[in-house]
Amino acid sequence: MNKSRHAPDIWLLIPILLLLTIGMVMVYSAGSVLGFRNYGDSFYFVKRQLLFAGLGLAAMFITAKTDYLVLKRFAKPALLICFFLLVIVLIPGIGVVRGGARSWLGISSFGIQPSEFMKMGMILFLASWLGREDYDISSFTRGLLPPLALIGSAFALIMLQPDLGTGTVMFGAALMMVFTAGARMKHLLSLGALGVVGFAALIAAAPYRLQRITAFLDPWSDPLGAGYQIIQSLYAIGPGGLGGLGLGMSRQKYSYVPEPQTDFIFSILAEELGFIGGLAVLALFLILIWRGMRVAMSLPDRFGSYLAVGIVCMVAVQVIINIGVVIGMMPVTGITLPLISYGGSSLTLMLTALGILLNLSRYAR
Repeated sequence: MNKSRHAPDIWLLIPILLLLTIGMVMVYSAGSVLGFRNYGDSFYFVKRQLLFAGLGLAAMFITAKTDYLVLKRFAKPALLICFFLLVIVLIPGIGVVRGGARSWLGISSFGIQPSEFMKMGMILFLASWLGREDYDISSFTRGLLPPLALIGSAFALIMLQPDLGTGTVMFGAALMMVFTAGARMKHLLSLGALGVVGFAALIAAAPYRLQRITAFLDPWSDPLGAGYQIIQSLYAIGPGGLGGLGLGMSRQKYSYVPEPQTDFIFSILAEELGFIGGLAVLALFLILIWRGMRVAMSLPDRFGSYLAVGIVCMVAVQVIINIGVVIGMMPVTGITLPLISYGGSSLTLMLTALGILLNLSRYAR
């Protein structure tokens, strides 16, 4: 296959770097109080974020320079390694429990989340699998069911931790890839009905998930329990108004919003920078997603197109869920805002994935 290569899409690179910069500033602002209280260092979280950002930018540079077709050879072994990590993290004594979920592998405060690796591993493998010229996904039993069974297996292992947020992002991005590959709508709708039943069963199986649904519908029914996070998040967003209270002037980061530097960092951003600041961040994400989809539609091969779709949908689904939770439009799931929230594995792997997207943009027509 002949491919002409040019410079990466600058309109894809600019929002990535701007969002990362905004994230650094907000991790310091949102996490300074908690860092000083717990570790005696207001810069605790931002210093670690800078470390992981450095690693992520180095990985982004490498993946942006490496021909994306090279990745195709590693799709299968990468997925097998991801499944292996998802299994061993469930073993007591090996997997580390944080926040009520056995989702981490590592020592002390340093660790990795295998579920984060699975998001990219699944996207890479599906792009290779669905991109085969002889693959016919319009067949229900031989075309659609095999990839859905694979996606369902990974989702089930993630739910055993449990980590509904990351599992939902992986599942959503993978499902969009299957849809883009040409799956028949009637097949997807039929399976979607079964999925709703299964999702309801997952909620019913764990009382805390049902509490989150109840808190989402009426947070004031349990203001000091299940509804606490949503209420405190809205208390942060409301006073922010149009222009915000000013950078560093948040009140809710003083032990009101739990873990303000991670899942609810957008509420602190809206409190300090106001509606204008929040809208600017959303505009940057929209530019990133728009340019990413342009890349996907302009690539000369199916593997590259599906890979771009998967990465863009991973970002889009994660942004929608995180901000939906923060503004009270979705139940609390526990998921970071890409490039903005504090987090080692999530930030490093997101930058690596966006490096691949930048690489793909070099071959777009």
